[in-house]
Amino acid sequence: MNAGDLGLPVDVPSTALFTDHYELTMLQAALRAGTAERRSVFEVFTRRLPEGRRYGVVAGTGRVLDAVENFRFDEGVLRFLRERRVVDEPTLEWLANYRFQGDIWGYPEGEVYFPGSPILRVEGSFAECVLLETVILSILNHDSAIAAAASRMSAAAGGRGLIEMGARRTHELAAVAASRAAYVGGFEATSDLAAGFRYDIPTVGTSAHAFTLLHDSERDAFTAQVDTLGRGTTLLVDTYDVTEAVRLAVEVAGPELGAVRIDSGDLLLVAHRVRQQLDELGATDTKIVVTSDLDEYAIASLGAAPVDAYGVGTQLVTGSGHPTCSMVYKLVARARSADPKAPLEPVAKKSLGSKASRGGRKWAARRLDEDGVAEAEVVGTGPIPAELADRQLLVELVKGGEVVAREPLDAVRARHKAARDLLPLSATQLSRGEAVIPTEHVSP
Repeated sequence: MNAGDLGLPVDVPSTALFTDHYELTMLQAALRAGTAERRSVFEVFTRRLPEGRRYGVVAGTGRVLDAVENFRFDEGVLRFLRERRVVDEPTLEWLANYRFQGDIWGYPEGEVYFPGSPILRVEGSFAECVLLETVILSILNHDSAIAAAASRMSAAAGGRGLIEMGARRTHELAAVAASRAAYVGGFEATSDLAAGFRYDIPTVGTSAHAFTLLHDSERDAFTAQVDTLGRGTTLLVDTYDVTEAVRLAVEVAGPELGAVRIDSGDLLLVAHRVRQQLDELGATDTKIVVTSDLDEYAIASLGAAPVDAYGVGTQLVTGSGHPTCSMVYKLVARARSADPKAPLEPVAKKSLGSKASRGGRKWAARRLDEDGVAEAEVVGTGPIPAELADRQLLVELVKGGEVVAREPLDAVRARHKAARDLLPLSATQLSRGEAVIPTEHVSP
């Protein structure tokens, strides 16, 4: 099941307690009131993009599918709920048999989104849908934030390599999810072996400053590394004096040296000097990798530098200042009974502030201009206009409780690049701005 369906080695444990207390108390009250089985539609959306962002990136959908599939209340979980008196015995009996049997539609993973986009639509009884709110939001808010940061960094890198190196800057499990999301957003590899094991993401790494400091001389350290990993390895050259280290690196490995890594100093200036020195020493094919608290702005500022790849850690795994997307999960339609033929009625929260929502089961389509560039995100209820029928964004992910749209991560990664390429050029600008295309709401 789940990850194993793609030939990957790790299954997801029960996710039933990745939820908030009030999800279960709502369930208990709805069961007692006789409303728990009413057919309902919940939608995930965000009212705004993080400040300065021009588009969002849908990431974590594959993890959501695993989480839904593994949302089970086993004996240990039920015992915990009983001992804590979270809910009563009839509710525990209902939970013991819980299996999501509804339908889920959503933007395919890797797609871009905008304010008001119905990113995910969950349909079924109120009882089975309401329990999934927290785990779905937890995954999508985190992974989409990381993927959006990664996408901006990928655009800023302009085709140069990107390595995710943030495992030591966040929670150990969040690091694995961040590696996955970064890969979706355009990164090529990760330093995190758990991410490579779980999601088959390429992993890379050579040595840190500690390895150089361990040895009696920099020459000894370089010799040990080259003897072990070969001439194509990457040598870290800023432990002591960069110029001397580059000279030693080429002397030890020869012009076949794979790369040098620079982790401190004025990266723009140092990269130019190192490139010149490498060329003068005949190591014209040796690459330059830079690290050191990079973000999309620092990457863009190095666009004129002779850099071949960037290693990014802290700023990536924290969403480059925006660690969440502020996505919400709202009931937008429900029937007056459990009868599957009972019509759905739109419902919506009304608020004097900015938290109002739009009722109704929604569709979404992206309208393109005559040049094939996106010009509007169209969201509506009721029939879909004929001219938008072939531009619909939501796809079926779960049908009758069965996952129907699990896919390889490389396909998700390719989808994101294709979706970003259809946006106006200003989408990848790093200057402050609003969503690159407007969201238009239409109703019957």
